Amino acid sequence: MSYATYQLIHVISLVLLTAASFYALGGPTPERRKKSLILTGILSLTMLVGGFGLMARLKLEWDGWIFVKIACWIVLSALAGLAFRKPKSTCTLGMVGALAIAIAVFMVYRRPF
Repeated sequence: MSYATYQLIHVISLVLLTAASFYALGGPTPERRKKSLILTGILSLTMLVGGFGLMARLKLEWDGWIFVKIACWIVLSALAGLAFRKPKSTCTLGMVGALAIAIAVFMVYRRPF
C-alpha cells in the first residue's frame, strides 16, 4: 500500500476511535458495552496498522516521539473500557483522552526527541 493509503487509514481511524471513545464516555450503560468495546477495539487495531504502515513507508527509526505516540494510543484505546469500569470518572477520563490526543498531535508535528 502507498503512503497516502496508510495515512488515510491512520487519520480516519484516529477520528473514529476518538468519537467512539467519547461516545462511550458520554453514557457508559450496560447496553452499550459490548458494541462499544468491539468498535473501539477494531478501530484501535486499524489505527495501529496505519501508524506502523506509515513508519515503514517513511523509513522512520524508533525515536522517542514514537514511543510517546504509542503511549497516547494505549491511553486512547483504553478509554472506552475504563468508562464502563468506572462510570463516575468519565469527566476525568475525557480530560485524559483529550490531553493524550493533544500530546500525540504535538509529537507528530514537532518530533522533539
